[in-house]
Amino acid sequence: MQDQYIISIDQSTQGTKALLFSGGGKLLERSDLSHRQIVNESGWVSHDPEEIYHNTVRVVQDLLEKADIDREKVAGVGISNQRETSLIWDSITGKPAADAIVWQCARAQGVCEKVEKEGHGELICRSTGLKLSPYFPASKFAWLLENTVGAKEKAADGRLCFGTVDTWLVYKLTNGKAYKTDYSNASRTQLFNIHTLKWDEEICSIFGISSDSLAEVCDSDSCFGMTDFGGVLPHEVPISGVLGDSHGALFGQGCLEPGMMKTTYGTGSSIMMNTGEKPVMSTHGVVTSLAWKINGKVNYVLEGNINYTGAVISWLKDEVQLISSPGETEGLCREAEPDDELYFIPAFTGLGAPYWNSCAKGMLSGITRTTRRAEIVRACTECIAYQIMDIVQAMSQDAGLDAVQLRVDGGPTKNQYLMQFQSDVLDAEVLVPDAEELSGIGAAYAAGIALGVFAPDVFEQMKRERYTPKMTARRREKKITGWKEAVGKVL
Repeated sequence: MQDQYIISIDQSTQGTKALLFSGGGKLLERSDLSHRQIVNESGWVSHDPEEIYHNTVRVVQDLLEKADIDREKVAGVGISNQRETSLIWDSITGKPAADAIVWQCARAQGVCEKVEKEGHGELICRSTGLKLSPYFPASKFAWLLENTVGAKEKAADGRLCFGTVDTWLVYKLTNGKAYKTDYSNASRTQLFNIHTLKWDEEICSIFGISSDSLAEVCDSDSCFGMTDFGGVLPHEVPISGVLGDSHGALFGQGCLEPGMMKTTYGTGSSIMMNTGEKPVMSTHGVVTSLAWKINGKVNYVLEGNINYTGAVISWLKDEVQLISSPGETEGLCREAEPDDELYFIPAFTGLGAPYWNSCAKGMLSGITRTTRRAEIVRACTECIAYQIMDIVQAMSQDAGLDAVQLRVDGGPTKNQYLMQFQSDVLDAEVLVPDAEELSGIGAAYAAGIALGVFAPDVFEQMKRERYTPKMTARRREKKITGWKEAVGKVL
């Protein structure tokens, strides 16, 4: 339906974007608004839920004013959201009971230690696919319940809502009529059983939360409710696509079949492999989640998260001041001595997947008399590709599927040296799309296809730059062996 439009909300850690798509799936306009990062003296990171909601309405209003379209032709809405950020609110007043705990915040570590000491860690991992961690909402909800004035009383009265950001936005945008989440977000709470596809009553009980108080879990392309964004639209439209941001990027990249993979290069990186309709439980240091439930069919993923990828380039610029802008890295990489064997291990706060060593320290390995600025910058750039290679290899071993192609997105993908090196060390194709907002695109595609506004093959319109392996097998093996040896020195 070329004369209709889809609005996509991408609610991320730093801010909120609104994206407008034509009936052909083309991105027409965007609007952005950042929100406060509330950090206290203990380093706890919070967001104001009301600010996020009001910013969502404001970016949609600004988007439509900039686009100057007929608002009657807006057909529906998709939402992608920062995952794991957790909040509680009063179902009677609709007001937050506390600020949201951001996914980065580890204040619930004590909750996890208690649960681990009680011997529940293995059960939780087996049922949810996720290692016990304060990263996930289960412990965050438990912390909020214990430390928010009046929360326990409201929970006992059945008036306390628990949710991730998608649930909060759906609730607010529908004026409290819809209390729902989708399968992708539910699978990241550490309260959802990925085998039974239901809230796990035993695990909920372990964290002191009643499963009856949690949101209804819906297909990712179902109707979550109706909204007019507080009167911004002249009529209510359905919210018809909800996906966690990494899942949205996987869907937006068209990774719909088993073995298809995407990597989002940001401050850190999220690597996901679609493993099909049955879960693959990892034995190589990554986690198992749901990709989505679309068209009534569940797809699972293996996922690995890396803390420091793009952040390494920021460190080069801001802390050690070897570069003045990220754009300098490509030229310096090409200037570096080809046979130099310098490696950088970015274990600023330990190493995450697939090594999981929180005590590891960063290291620059292989320094010689000829090591210069260019070699250091190249080693820091290449460590991004090596870390992603480690995750891809772990997933391939778990799933029994060889990686033949990696679809990528994010700012660092503009670095052609990095993309070619990524292809070389993976010995696989790397595809870079001509679009940047893959999370928001994925939510828009889910909503637009569900509403019949987009054709099911809308994914095929995306143009991609293709990188293919050029490194010899002998050189690849030497480079990877050197990386593994360097990592081994910090473990």
